[in-house]
Amino acid sequence: MNDIALRKDILEELEFDPSVEARHIGVAVNDGVVTLTGYVGSFAERAAVERIVARVRGVRGIAQEIQVRLPANRKTNDDEIAERALKIIAWDTTIPTDRIQVRVENGWTTLRGTVDWEFQRQAAADAVRKLSGVTGLTNELALGQGVSATDIKQRIENALKRAAELEAAHIRVGVLGGKVTLDGKVHALHERAAAERAAWSAPGVHVVEDRIKVE
Repeated sequence: MNDIALRKDILEELEFDPSVEARHIGVAVNDGVVTLTGYVGSFAERAAVERIVARVRGVRGIAQEIQVRLPANRKTNDDEIAERALKIIAWDTTIPTDRIQVRVENGWTTLRGTVDWEFQRQAAADAVRKLSGVTGLTNELALGQGVSATDIKQRIENALKRAAELEAAHIRVGVLGGKVTLDGKVHALHERAAAERAAWSAPGVHVVEDRIKVE
């Protein structure tokens, strides 16, 4: 697919999805890599735009340059955002709330502390991302499990084989300590994301370096 046709498909997909306001979003495409510009009204909408674009066939990469511009009536004090963040994290019983700290500066929220699993790390970020007043998010939550590299590699390879949307034979897994490296090729960006999720699903994974190419 050429860049002009891909840009048209992306714009149509953004217009089609009711969760985002597409009229303020700019899209440029160069060799399958999409640059997103413009502005949205919340950090959650910014994340939604990226998810929508990633599922369009032919997208090989995304450069996210969209700004979050909060309406005057939706701006929230930093201390209120921090308090709400801690409360919404506490509502999720799967997250070890007592090990998480929240810092907010001009709406930009940073999560720090230690959790046991990647799904807990993501759940905390997903919860905070939806809060009104949040303009950005840095997830510095660390993972605290220790598992052998051989076990990690085996678990990830098994997860890749179970994933219906992936051809596991085209993906190679390397493990050094808690760092996982993924190599190989897939046909779409959402397949690459699925491989990353499979890697993060294994206990003991602290870093995932994704070198998979979209072809």
